[in-house]
Amino acid sequence: MMMTRPNNGRANQNYEGNHMSPCSSAPQGNVSQDHVAAIFYSSGTTGLGKGVMITHRNLIAAIAYHYAFRVEKTEPTVVLYTVPYFHIFGFSYCLRSVALKETAVVMERFQFRKMLRAVEEFRVTLMPVAPPVVVAMVKDSVVDEYDLRSLEWVGSGGAPLGIDVIRKFYEKYPSVLLAQGYALTETTGVASRAFTPEEIRRWGSVGKLLAMFEAKIVDPDSGAFLPPGRRGELWLRSPSVMKGYVGNAKATLEALGTDGWLRTGDICYFDDEGYLFVVDRLKELIKYKGYQVAPAELDELLLSHPQILDAAVIPYPDEEAGEVPMALVVRHSQSSLDENEVMDFVAKQVAPYKKIRRVRFVTSILKSPAGKILRKELGKIAILESKI
Repeated sequence: MMMTRPNNGRANQNYEGNHMSPCSSAPQGNVSQDHVAAIFYSSGTTGLGKGVMITHRNLIAAIAYHYAFRVEKTEPTVVLYTVPYFHIFGFSYCLRSVALKETAVVMERFQFRKMLRAVEEFRVTLMPVAPPVVVAMVKDSVVDEYDLRSLEWVGSGGAPLGIDVIRKFYEKYPSVLLAQGYALTETTGVASRAFTPEEIRRWGSVGKLLAMFEAKIVDPDSGAFLPPGRRGELWLRSPSVMKGYVGNAKATLEALGTDGWLRTGDICYFDDEGYLFVVDRLKELIKYKGYQVAPAELDELLLSHPQILDAAVIPYPDEEAGEVPMALVVRHSQSSLDENEVMDFVAKQVAPYKKIRRVRFVTSILKSPAGKILRKELGKIAILESKI
């Protein structure tokens, strides 16, 4: 924010002698919409983080959408920011709040109890969160100590939410809309979202594309375009798609090609009505005897178990199969759940090649500040610990 101070009527005062204008030494030049306005670093969940160049045009396009589809309300919207501003999730929502004249409540550092206290104290109506927060709101009994009746809307992004978690959320908070969206650092934030109550009720979907986006589903092996209902890599094109990666022409070419279509690296599909469903990260798929296993599907299944607080499925090296699904599980403090029970629970509900083959109980699941499971790091830790 730029601030000015009164000059006592001397707006046209000239600086003479040794007095210089404070702007006289500033570099001169034109700023265009194609110039880089900000650099954000991708979370690097499947590799090293990369500096994403966001232009002025990208930011204008992203905020123009929010403003064009704003909903006029008689009562002010109060937004609680649980997500960090250095991540595109928090930053884009911050700009949205400025554009729509919302009241913003900012947490210095996320803590679950402090979040609940803030909702109660400031009568928060809207809250963008990472999926683990939604899971905690469903499973942690501490929420019963706070008055959350002011909440109208919770937006979840960063990773898919399981159907069972969504169902339990509505059982606990029947008057709150739980909306999912799909966003990337490379798209300057949200690319699809559930907007209307009808769209929000399409459980498991991340809504429909924003008006400024084009999309196609592409077979990652053949490059063929796929019809609705078929799973493949999601490609996006929009004025909000990044300029490229800082100092990394190779990665930029791999992501944007020569046609401007962003290869997201996410396995997705559209249904016949245009709703987008995210299956998993292309690079996170577990290759078991030639079969592809989506870890997010097994995460969702594990979280449906009443004695499991959190879970993450990672690939574990295996001489015969190549990789096997391994579950890292956080149990309830009073739970006596054992490895065989976890594997049996999953085996009864999935195809044989999707079975959990190894289980390890842990105290927490390593995640990025935006709430994404850091599977690559978890895999390194699991392999290292097995050798000790």
